[in-house]
Amino acid sequence: MKNNIVLHRTEPLADIVKPLLRWYRSQARDLPWRENPSPYHVWISEIMLQQTRVEAVKPYFARFTAALPDVRALAGIATDDLLKLWEGLGYYSRARNLQKAAREICQHHAGILPSDFAVLLTLPGIGRYTAGAISSIAYGQRQPAVDGNVLRIIMRLIACPEDILKESVKRTVEDELRRILPENAGDFNQALMDLGAMICLPKGTAKCPLCPLNKICLAAAEETTACYPFKQPKKPRRIEKKTVLLITCQENILLCRRPDTGLLAGLWEFPNRPGHIAPDDLRLYLREKGWQAHSIQKLPASKHIFSHIEWHMTAYQVSLASAVQPENPPPNTGEHWIRKNDVLASYAIPSAFRAYTGILLAT
Repeated sequence: MKNNIVLHRTEPLADIVKPLLRWYRSQARDLPWRENPSPYHVWISEIMLQQTRVEAVKPYFARFTAALPDVRALAGIATDDLLKLWEGLGYYSRARNLQKAAREICQHHAGILPSDFAVLLTLPGIGRYTAGAISSIAYGQRQPAVDGNVLRIIMRLIACPEDILKESVKRTVEDELRRILPENAGDFNQALMDLGAMICLPKGTAKCPLCPLNKICLAAAEETTACYPFKQPKKPRRIEKKTVLLITCQENILLCRRPDTGLLAGLWEFPNRPGHIAPDDLRLYLREKGWQAHSIQKLPASKHIFSHIEWHMTAYQVSLASAVQPENPPPNTGEHWIRKNDVLASYAIPSAFRAYTGILLAT
C-alpha cells in the first residue's frame, strides 16, 4: 500500500526512544500477561484488550489461559464452551476468530503461533496492530504496533492535524516509527501503550507534567494537547427498539440462538420482538404460540450501546400456566426450553441482556 500522507514536523520522533524506555523501566504496568510473554499469552491478551479496559480483562485472561493453556486447547474446545468462557467480555466475534486462527495454526503451523508479521496478518482476527505486538513483544522483531493510544501520542508529539481514522495516516505513522525502532522494539511498543494508558490520556485529561516526552512534545509546548488527535465525526448510531421477553414455564425458560452471522452471531438470547409492544399485543403473540399466560409483569427498561447501534429495550416477565408444559419448538426456530439453573452455568448470554439476566437470577 502506497501512502500519500506526509506527516509534517516529525523531528521530535527521533528523540523519544531513550526517555521513553527510561521511563518504562521504572513505570511499566504490572500486567499478568507480561509475567510470561509467550506468543500465546501476548496474542490472547491483545485480542481481549481490543475495546476493553485492562482491569476488566485481567480476570478473564487468568480464567481463559487456565482453561485453555495453549493453541491446541483453544482449537479443540467446543464453541459453546468457548463463548461461555468469553461471556461478559463482549464483541464475541473476537473469540470466534481466536478459535478459527488456532485451528489454522494447528493445521498449517504445527500448533505454533507464527513469528512473521506478514504471516500473522493472514490469520483470522489479527490486524496490523496485533501482528506488530506479537512479533515485537513475543519474538523480538522490529515491528511497530500502532493503536489508538499510539496514534494519540504521535499526533500530539508532532502537532499533526491529520485524521487518524484514515488507514493511510495509520500506515504513515507505522513507517515513521519503524525508522526509529530500537532493537528492543517490544519494550518500546509497550512503553508507548503504557504512556497512552497512564499519561497521554484522551481529550483534556493528559498529564503533561508527568510525561517523559513533555519537553519534546509540540502540542504540549503549544498547549494544544486537547486538539489532538483529530477524528472525522462518526455517523450517529442507529436506534433499534426491542421488547425482551423472559418467558418461563415451571423451572424452564425460553432461549433463542441468534443467527450464525451478524451482530452477536450464534449467541443465546431471550426472545425479543421489534418495537415496544403493548400488553395486548403481547397476549396476542402468546395466543398465536398456543400459550396461556399465568402472569405478565412489566420489567424496567434497559439500553445497550454497540459501536453503531443502540438497543432501547422494554421487557416483560411472562409465566406460562403450569398445566401447559411446552415441548421444544421446531429446530429451525432457534428456540429451546432450558432449565433456569442451567442457563447461567452453561449458556453465554450477551451483556446486552445483563439487566434481565439479573432478574432471572433473582427468581
